[in-house]
Amino acid sequence: TIGVVSQRDVSIEDPTFEQLNSVGTVAHVIKMLQMPDGNTTVIIQGKQRFRLLEEVQSEPYIKVTISKFTEAKHKSDKEFKALVASIKEMSSQIIQLSPNIPSEAGIALKNIESTSFLINFISSNMNADVADKQKMLEMTNLRERATMVMELLTLELQMLELKNQIQSKVRTDLDKQQRDYFLNQQLKTIQEELGGNSSDLEYEALETRARKKKWSAPVSKHFGKELEKLGRMNPAAPDYSVQINYLELLLDLPWNDFTKDNFDLKRAQRILDKDHFGLEKVKKRIIEYLAVLKLKRDMKAPIICLVGPPGVGKTSLGKSIAKALNRKYVRMALGGIRDEAEIRGHRKTYIGAMPGRIIQSIK
Repeated sequence: TIGVVSQRDVSIEDPTFEQLNSVGTVAHVIKMLQMPDGNTTVIIQGKQRFRLLEEVQSEPYIKVTISKFTEAKHKSDKEFKALVASIKEMSSQIIQLSPNIPSEAGIALKNIESTSFLINFISSNMNADVADKQKMLEMTNLRERATMVMELLTLELQMLELKNQIQSKVRTDLDKQQRDYFLNQQLKTIQEELGGNSSDLEYEALETRARKKKWSAPVSKHFGKELEKLGRMNPAAPDYSVQINYLELLLDLPWNDFTKDNFDLKRAQRILDKDHFGLEKVKKRIIEYLAVLKLKRDMKAPIICLVGPPGVGKTSLGKSIAKALNRKYVRMALGGIRDEAEIRGHRKTYIGAMPGRIIQSIK
């Protein structure tokens, strides 16, 4: 016969008297088993509780004085009987739902007649934390202990029911998911036999390019989300090529790559005079526009519109303005366009969707 006491902090290898709980259990050793890893497992049976009083010896093992733990008397009224019946019924439900508890436990539960033994048996075998079990061990009132057992059983039953609901919900789609998985695995194997899995190589190439981009956090998050979507796609699906084109477009755009404006008006005048003879009225208006832009950097209107027949210098004037401001020159011809989507771009949901002329020019 030994005295068994749990420690307050399980991480301490060699606890002192102060680090032990105040209430323990007198137990009888039934069997000792030597495990393959060298540890020893002891099977014990609890007999009664005791309370620690003071430490008598600390070496080579702790020896203490104890007192008998006296349980308060309780009235077995209708309310208490109903509580015990609910505990018994709920325990049977948990045994049926839990795959880890053998069905023989339900038979053993029905054969227990003593109320105190029933509550002690359930509280010692239920799935609860050591702290909760210690709290029940220290309770002197059987009704209070039964109430706590009922609360913990209710939580455990709710968790088991929720787990079973999730498993049944997942199981309905399991056959389809397994079929798709095996088909995808077979498709990957065939692609590898034919010369490597190109989809994986494309994914890695896009991921490598993305790490070198200097884009903002929202853009990076959006790209990562779209890249994950690509990884889940079947390479044979029609949307796969659209997604690849979209991600490559995001990588090709010059994110946070700006040119530094040059607002030297004299330099701009020299460039305009060098590139174009005459056109004094037009060049004067351009210099005025640049002067206002120099003072008010965020000006969005008005926009200069050059009108005239072919060959009078409209395009070359635009090129000279870009050269004077030290900006990149982009020419976008819109002649013959009838569809607005060719300028703004098609929706990504369409097969063969393409970016608009503006985005293509920026790229």
